[in-house]
Amino acid sequence: MSWRGFRHRSEYLFFRSVVCFLQALSPRQSVNVAKFLASFFFYVLPKKINRYHVARQNLRAAFGESLTDEQADRLIFQMWIHLMRVIIEVAQLPRKFHHMQVHDIAVLSNDAAVVNAMCSGRPVILISGHFGNWEMAVSVFGLFGFPMGVIARDFDNPYLHEWIRGFRQVTGNRLLSKKGHFDRIERILTHSGHVALLGDQDAGHRGTFVEFFGQPASTVKSVALLAMQHRAILCVGYARRLPDDFFKQQWFRFEVGCEEVIDPLAPQFDKDVDAVTQQFTAALERVIRRSPEQYFWLHRRWKTKPQPRQLQQFERRRKAS
Repeated sequence: MSWRGFRHRSEYLFFRSVVCFLQALSPRQSVNVAKFLASFFFYVLPKKINRYHVARQNLRAAFGESLTDEQADRLIFQMWIHLMRVIIEVAQLPRKFHHMQVHDIAVLSNDAAVVNAMCSGRPVILISGHFGNWEMAVSVFGLFGFPMGVIARDFDNPYLHEWIRGFRQVTGNRLLSKKGHFDRIERILTHSGHVALLGDQDAGHRGTFVEFFGQPASTVKSVALLAMQHRAILCVGYARRLPDDFFKQQWFRFEVGCEEVIDPLAPQFDKDVDAVTQQFTAALERVIRRSPEQYFWLHRRWKTKPQPRQLQQFERRRKAS
């Protein structure tokens, strides 16, 4: 066995041991473990490692000086608790989330609009962000008979990748790699299928700059381009964690909803890729503002700065809107 193979097997053995431990936790124990891990990441790890300064810069860009240092620190700590809870929930999902319990766990919001889109005969792109429990948002569609092609990065460890693939496909969804599966994505949309992806990461200088929390943010153009090319409907989805009530519920509860249904072929967009991108980005922002502690503020969302020409185009579009 090669060193790489040994390392991959060792990593997988450790990973499965952790998963077994997390799956044995009760809901109350899960929250306590998440708070303990969050305290370690926030208070113990050096700020260069826990990316505190990145989160603080993002919050300053999003909310300005109206957010005090104490409020920002509280929000970042709550974000860490949320992230630890997401990790634990992902480990527990295969055992806790199934047809018999879906209505106890997922509180649906604006579901009629999504069902109409899914049954329209046109392809659907579910666009979301690193908010709430994004794995939960996709799992619901599979359980209700609307399987998704889930676009995500491959793991270097093949054993971990296989576990994640099985986890995502247990509810009927299919895992599509960001690299090498573009033809499969096109084929799904061509046959009026459905795909899901996250569209809130910095896209570099190849992206288009749209307004996100009042700042120009480089955003992927491929979502709007695919939607226009295949006449796909965009559904901006989310799964927002609701307050815990361990006396009434056996597990955690989420508001699984659709913030907005966007038809890129509508006359208002006039085949404008930037206008469609701005529309779904604004919808994601509205979702995040309702529970900012459930957003992944560690990603350098405003990393890429617009060139002078791009900034002029951004300002022109903002004034026009």
